[in-house]
Amino acid sequence: MEKVALVGPYDPAIKERLLQTIPNEFVIKEITAESEYDQLADVHYIILRTLHLKEAAIQFIPGLKLIQRWGVGYDSVDIKAAGARNIPVAVTSGMNAPSVSELAVLLMLAVYRKLPLLHNNVLAGKWRGESGIASSSYVIEGKTVGLIGLGAIGRQVVQKVNAFGATVQYYDPFRLSADEEAKWKVRYATLEELLKTSDIISLHLPLTEKTRHLICRQTIELMKPTAIIVNTARGEIIKEADLVTALQDGRILGAGLDVVEREPLAAGNPLLGLNNVVLTPHMGGSTFDINVSMVQRCIENIVKISRGESLRPGDFVNARYFSKHK
Repeated sequence: MEKVALVGPYDPAIKERLLQTIPNEFVIKEITAESEYDQLADVHYIILRTLHLKEAAIQFIPGLKLIQRWGVGYDSVDIKAAGARNIPVAVTSGMNAPSVSELAVLLMLAVYRKLPLLHNNVLAGKWRGESGIASSSYVIEGKTVGLIGLGAIGRQVVQKVNAFGATVQYYDPFRLSADEEAKWKVRYATLEELLKTSDIISLHLPLTEKTRHLICRQTIELMKPTAIIVNTARGEIIKEADLVTALQDGRILGAGLDVVEREPLAAGNPLLGLNNVVLTPHMGGSTFDINVSMVQRCIENIVKISRGESLRPGDFVNARYFSKHK
């Protein structure tokens, strides 16, 4: 029987569904920490969540056939090292778009409407709280939302904020055709134009060397003082120290962050002391209904590789590093 390793922390309900769904010709073993990677030597497939898988670990597993990421990010895997051995690295493309896009909009609303402050005031017995809250709260209607990245998640954000009455502009290295832009009701903008003219800036792009610290002092200085930024992508796309300074100085209005540079957030992190930030613990893609779909896609990809079948092009992220394509 071929072995599938669940690598990383998994909710008990996810593990149970994986065990129930995976075909009988596979057996599952659990690896909960990188310190346990010496137990991976005999596995054939890895489903990787949260933890990193670098070149040394990949080279240690002689029979490895597939590295399946739980989600759409793959910055935690050395995709080049895997490709050099013709080991596919797959993601679950598009599967978490509904849940991540919903959280992105939730963060927009929570920052604009000061939701944590209102909630905490009620808990503290201060029904309306201090004066001035209403005059510094905003609606999405009539605002310009700027999306940096227009993949599956970004497109679902478009649909949702359009329903609120916002207009959408986007920047993406791969521009849509004019017909596609009309279909999605978006207009293209350069990155500089988007940063200068958007009321809400939402990040929906992968972490690469080119996107690392894309949002930093220089790009923040281009933004409106009334702008907010939302990040449900990867924490390192924002240079956190520069964002903290901008928020402390009132250079921008606020931020909604599901991801930060170093996770989990340290107790002394200055973001925790800011009242114009809403924080969530990298939970954008974590809902029960989305997890059901993710389990199905992960198992589907494992079965495809075991049968010598091709992966979906959108799932297969390291094909360019193969010496021969599978």
